[in-house]
Amino acid sequence: MTTLERDVRDGVVAGLLAYLMWGFLPVYFKVVGSVSPLEVITHRVMWAVPFGAIIIALRRQWREVGRALTHRSMLGWLSLSAFVIGINWFIYIWAIQDDRIFEASLGYYINPLTNMLAGVLLFGERLRRFQGFAVLLAVLGVLILSVNGGQVPWVSLGIAVSFTVYAAIRKKVVIGGMPGLFIETLLLAPFALGCFAWLSSAGLAVFAGGDTTMSLLLVMAGPVTALPLLFFALAARRLPLTTIGFMQFLSPTIQFLTGVYYGEVLTVAHWVCFVCIWIAVVIFSFDAIRNGRKKAPAAVAEGA
Repeated sequence: MTTLERDVRDGVVAGLLAYLMWGFLPVYFKVVGSVSPLEVITHRVMWAVPFGAIIIALRRQWREVGRALTHRSMLGWLSLSAFVIGINWFIYIWAIQDDRIFEASLGYYINPLTNMLAGVLLFGERLRRFQGFAVLLAVLGVLILSVNGGQVPWVSLGIAVSFTVYAAIRKKVVIGGMPGLFIETLLLAPFALGCFAWLSSAGLAVFAGGDTTMSLLLVMAGPVTALPLLFFALAARRLPLTTIGFMQFLSPTIQFLTGVYYGEVLTVAHWVCFVCIWIAVVIFSFDAIRNGRKKAPAAVAEGA
C-alpha cells in the first residue's frame, strides 16, 4: 500500500468517525435529557477546555494557540465565533431535548446550501447552475413546511444560519480546527462557570448533586465536543473537499433516523420538505463530484 493510499484510507476512517459521532450526538443529549439545556451547555464548554488542552498538547499545537491569543484581530474574530457557536449549541441541545430531532437534522441538511448563499453574498462567489437549482429546491421545501405546516421552521433555520455565520467568521481566521475550538471554549469558559455557579446557588444544578452516573455523563460533554472535530481535522488533511462534502450528509441522515427511533412524528408538510431537501442534496453532491472531476485534469496539467 502506497503512502497516498494509506492517507486516503486513514482519511476515510477519520471522516466516518467524525460524522458518525456527530450523527449520534442526539442520543447523548437524550440520555442527559433530565438536565436543563442551560446546564448541559455549561458542561459542554467547561469540560471541552481541559480535554481540548490534552489534544493540543499531544498534537504539539500550543504555538498556534499562543499566536492566536496574542494576535488582537484573530482573538477578536475568535471571540465572535465563540459567541455564535454558543448560540448554535444551545439551539441544538434545546431542540433535541424538546423532541425536535427532525428539525435539527433538517438544519444540517440545509447548512451546505446556506453556506453556498453566504459564499455568494459575502465572498463574491458565483453559483453554478446545479447549485442554484439545489438552493431553490431547499427554499421551496422550507416554504412548503412554513405554509402547510403552519409555522416557520425556526429551529432548522437557526441551526443552519448560525453555523453558516460561524463558518464565515472562521474563514477569516487562519487557525486549525482544534486550536480554534480550544480558544473558543476557553473564551466561553468564564461565562459557563458563572452560569453554573448561579445554577448551583439556586439549587438547580444536577452535577455533583448525588447522581454520580449523571455527573460522569456531563463530564463526557468534553470529549463528545472535541473528538469529532479532531477526527474531522485528520480527515480534511487527507481527503478531497468533494469527498468531505459528500460525507457531511451522513450526520443529519443519522440524526433523522434517530428521530424516527425516538418516535417523533413527521407531518405531510415535513415529508414534502425533506424530499425537496434530499433531492437538493443529491443535486449538490452530483455537482460537487462533477466539478471536482473537471478540475482534476487541470490540476495535473498545472503540476506538470
